[in-house]
Amino acid sequence: MIILHHCVSARSFRPLWTLEEIGLSYELRMLPFPPRVLSRPYLEVNPLGTVPMLADGAMRMTESAAICQYLAARFSAGQLDVGCGEPDFGPYLNYLHFGEATLTFPQTLVLRYAHFEPAERKQPQVADDYAKWFLARLRTLEPLLAEREHLCAGRFTAADVSVGYALLLAEHLGLAERFTPAVAAYWERLQARPGFKAAMAAQSRAAEVQGVSLTPAPDIRPDRP
Repeated sequence: MIILHHCVSARSFRPLWTLEEIGLSYELRMLPFPPRVLSRPYLEVNPLGTVPMLADGAMRMTESAAICQYLAARFSAGQLDVGCGEPDFGPYLNYLHFGEATLTFPQTLVLRYAHFEPAERKQPQVADDYAKWFLARLRTLEPLLAEREHLCAGRFTAADVSVGYALLLAEHLGLAERFTPAVAAYWERLQARPGFKAAMAAQSRAAEVQGVSLTPAPDIRPDRP
């Protein structure tokens, strides 16, 4: 049985969405955000105290894009996965990691310095600078998405999940209104997917059943030990 440890709309949404796209059975264990502060026993499961943490038997993984790649390669070859013999194998890997390293990273600084830090530690200029950084890098997708429905390989892949999560985070941060036209249309297409809708519904159901708030506490600093 695959077990996914998840916080609402955190990076762990990537593997949750991937699981739903593939149609795999899994157990979803919800945690309050940030779990290393609000759920200390979780440190025995993942000493990093971060989500995601996916267990597949004895195997453990904690990097969201890598988990998507693992699930796609193992359970969705030729569909969500792009094989090394396909022409778009390189672009697939590039966009898979672009979604995390280039698009999600600057948004975490916006999240911290505009939302999570207490008032005396908020840094509006830092948050604004990194929001602009994110949007500038996102705009590089505009000409690509103006010509195609998905990022690569002529189909929806785990790379779209990775980049799609960055767009979901941008929605939460109020940045979606600044998307360029083709990126905005792409985001609408992603939200319309049955797998995306199923993942959103799954986290809502699990949060309600397991007594976890659908919104993180605004006064919790993500770096607090």
